[in-house]
Amino acid sequence: MAENKLVSPVLKWAGGKRQLLDEILPLLPRRISTYCEPFLGGGAVLFARRPEHAIVNDLNGDLMLVYEVIRDDVQSLIDLLQTHENTPEYFYRMRDLDRDKEAYQKLSGLEKASRMIYLNKTCFNGLFRVNASGEFNTPFGRYKKPNIVNEPVLRAVSQYLSSADIQMYSEDFAATLQRVPDGGFAYLDPPYDPISDTASFTGYNKSGFGREEQIHLKECCDALTERGVKFLLSNSATDFIRALYGAYCVQTVYAKRAVNADAGKRGAVEEVLIRNYGVE
Repeated sequence: MAENKLVSPVLKWAGGKRQLLDEILPLLPRRISTYCEPFLGGGAVLFARRPEHAIVNDLNGDLMLVYEVIRDDVQSLIDLLQTHENTPEYFYRMRDLDRDKEAYQKLSGLEKASRMIYLNKTCFNGLFRVNASGEFNTPFGRYKKPNIVNEPVLRAVSQYLSSADIQMYSEDFAATLQRVPDGGFAYLDPPYDPISDTASFTGYNKSGFGREEQIHLKECCDALTERGVKFLLSNSATDFIRALYGAYCVQTVYAKRAVNADAGKRGAVEEVLIRNYGVE
C-alpha cells in the first residue's frame, strides 16, 4: 500500500507495539500474500505494514466495532466525537453507560465506537480496562487538552481500511487462525504471560488469558507451521514462554511499558519475538 504515516493506531492499547516497530518490521516476510492478526488491539503492526489482504480479529467486540465504524462512516464518527466534554461528570456518565446492559445494547454502533474512543482518550493513562462483568472501570484522567478528535489519523485509517481487502472478526483466536490460507503470515500479539504473580494484565476483555490459553496458542502455532504459514509472535521473556517455544527462533528485545499506575515501575522490560522462519 502507498506510504501514509498518518495510518497509525487510533487507540492507546495495553501492550501496543508502536515502540517495538523498529524491531518487528524488519523481521516480517518481504512478501505476504495474506496477513493475519488475531489479537489486533491498537493495530500498530497492521497500520505500519498496511497489507493489501488481511484477516484481523480481537475478542473485544467493541474494539472491532470501532474499526468497522471508522471504515464505514468516519465523518459521522468525527462529528459525534466533537460533541464530547472533558469533565469528570461527563466522563463518568459515559463510562457508566455499560452498567445497564439492556440500555447499552440499544446504542448504535456509531455511539459505541464514539464512546470507546472518547473514554480511551480521557481515562487515566489511556488504559482500556474492564472488570469481570465486562464494564469499563478506568478512572478519569484529568488531562487538560486530550486529543479526542484526531481527524487526520481517523481519515487516513478509514481510507486504508476501506480500500484494502480486510476481513474483520471478533471471535476466538484459534478460529481466526484457521482462516489463514496456506502460505500466509500471522503476527501474534496475545496477552502476555505475567512476569510475576502481580504483573498480569488481561483487563481489555473479561475472559482473561492464562497458561492454558498460552499452551493452546503454541499448539495453533505448530499447526500453522505444518501448513506452511509463517508466524511472528510477541510475548514476555518468561522461562515458561522460552521453554514453550524452544523449538522456534526466540529473539530477545526490550520494550518500555507505561501502563503501570506507579510511574516508578514503568520502564524497559525484556520481551521475546518468536518466529518459525528465517529472515530474508
